[in-house]
Amino acid sequence: MDIKQKTSLVAILSVTVLAVSKFVVGIFSGSMAVLSSGLDNILDAVMSGMNFIALRLASRPPDMDHHYGHGKAEDLAAIGESLIIVFSGMVIIYKTVERFIRYQTIQYSSLDMGIMVLSLVFSIFITTLLERMGEKTGSNALRADALHYRSDIYTNSAVIIAIIFTYYTKQVVFDFSLAIIVGFVIIYSALKIFKDGIMGLMDTSIAKKLEHQVEEIIRKMPFPYAGYHKLRSRSSGSSKYIDFHFLICRKTSIDEAHRLANTVEENIKREVKGIETMVHIEPCEQPCELTDETCAIRKSHTPRTKKD
Repeated sequence: MDIKQKTSLVAILSVTVLAVSKFVVGIFSGSMAVLSSGLDNILDAVMSGMNFIALRLASRPPDMDHHYGHGKAEDLAAIGESLIIVFSGMVIIYKTVERFIRYQTIQYSSLDMGIMVLSLVFSIFITTLLERMGEKTGSNALRADALHYRSDIYTNSAVIIAIIFTYYTKQVVFDFSLAIIVGFVIIYSALKIFKDGIMGLMDTSIAKKLEHQVEEIIRKMPFPYAGYHKLRSRSSGSSKYIDFHFLICRKTSIDEAHRLANTVEENIKREVKGIETMVHIEPCEQPCELTDETCAIRKSHTPRTKKD
């Protein structure tokens, strides 16, 4: 397993233990806030499990049927995750309203507060871990997981507040109100996950910051480099692809042009992690005296980004 899969597996095992604990405690106390938080954790485990499977599939190398690899498996997992999250949020809201209408009593114990404090600490830890690994690897699946676990920080804090208010005021409205809030937070968090998954399937370009970084690397190339155009990029899960037409002085030999193209590919790979580059060599069509100095003038007029 690579680092993305290991991170996902840690999240699955940890949140499963928390979910079971919350359900046991919530059933005994009757707290919908604790039970809804437990259901949220079960969804966390299911979603992380889906992401784990997607990450294993996405890590497979290209084959005869998938020449660009299997990176979109991460985006499909993110979309599936978001749809299930929306459904679960609706279930939480419905069940909470139903129990409130029936005015079911709540009997808190010290375990309710203990399990929620433990859950809050865990949520902070696992969110930080997933965010760091998501940024490091560029994985949409880990970022989606991190986003969902970040919402747990707020919902767990809210449940702790609900327990305190309900315990001291003896009014169950606080517990049920916070449970409904948890449901809406869960639904809201799904919207960002769904959007990211859809954008990945639509071959959305990579971040502009990365594109500009690549452009700066290209422009630093020495003569006989004479400019570039038709730069394009796309994302597929945690994989990123970029290609462009690399203009070379028309009097340059094929071997020299190829060496320069290899150099720019290596520079991009070294300075921009996790990106695959395709360079198309083209002869420069501008008439000049074919010297480094005159070509430098040509390069100074090359647009920053020319996508035609």
